[in-house]
Amino acid sequence: MNPTAGAIRAGWTRGLIELRQSFTNAADLWGHFFWPVLMLAVMFFMRDTAFGSSGLLLGTLALPSILGMNVALGMVSMSQQLTAEREDGTLLRAKATPNGMRGYLVGKVVSVSGILLADLAIFLIPGMFIIPGLAIGSPGSWPALIWVLALGMAAALPIGAVLGSVFTSARSQGLITLPLLGMIAISGIFYPITSMPEWLQWIAQIFPFYWLGLGMRSALLPDAAVGVEIGESWRHLETIGVLGAWAVLGVILAPIVLRRMARGESGSSVAKRREKAVQRVG
Repeated sequence: MNPTAGAIRAGWTRGLIELRQSFTNAADLWGHFFWPVLMLAVMFFMRDTAFGSSGLLLGTLALPSILGMNVALGMVSMSQQLTAEREDGTLLRAKATPNGMRGYLVGKVVSVSGILLADLAIFLIPGMFIIPGLAIGSPGSWPALIWVLALGMAAALPIGAVLGSVFTSARSQGLITLPLLGMIAISGIFYPITSMPEWLQWIAQIFPFYWLGLGMRSALLPDAAVGVEIGESWRHLETIGVLGAWAVLGVILAPIVLRRMARGESGSSVAKRREKAVQRVG
């Protein structure tokens, strides 16, 4: 068998095993349902609040935006898992296996993508019944949702792999939390971005959070909702361009950073990280 094909097959199998384990573990199940249920509760209390004189409800505007935000947060999940498994020696074992790193990364993409899709479904399906005004019956809604979702994952997961290679310990992952919360706050997730200062709007448009939210809104909201967007347009070409640029950047950087990280992995480096972890616990 071709080494690349063998690595992909092994990675696919590994990813499915991790996915099954994630949904048969009580602690993981709590994580899968807690965030969607929390967001649904927020949407429920926002469902009757109107945005200005537009006649649109904040809950209706926010639901697809939160879907986009969750896709972008897939980069955090990828980063956290890579960092944790680097710290516990999983990556070192993969490195010692022929084509192991390639298979490991394929498996991680499969498991993170599968978990992300399942979590989105847990949020979206009940949300369609709780939140009024969604254009889920429109012929173009579901195809648009699919292409935004696919492009969003292509943009988020490679960047997550880069971040996971840069940070050396699970504790250091906290360094990205505040910047991400700041990006979410200014990206029009919970409130239309046009209500914010123009300079903040420009900053938000650099990052994928805004564009994923916009793409999801274009898929799930009625045409009248475009009136609260920048330029009163869904800007599909710009969405494809920005998310595509992030995807290309991630695909270029991820192999370079991962190779450098893998070269630096050794039994002694794993032992040092474990010793530090034990000291922190003690």
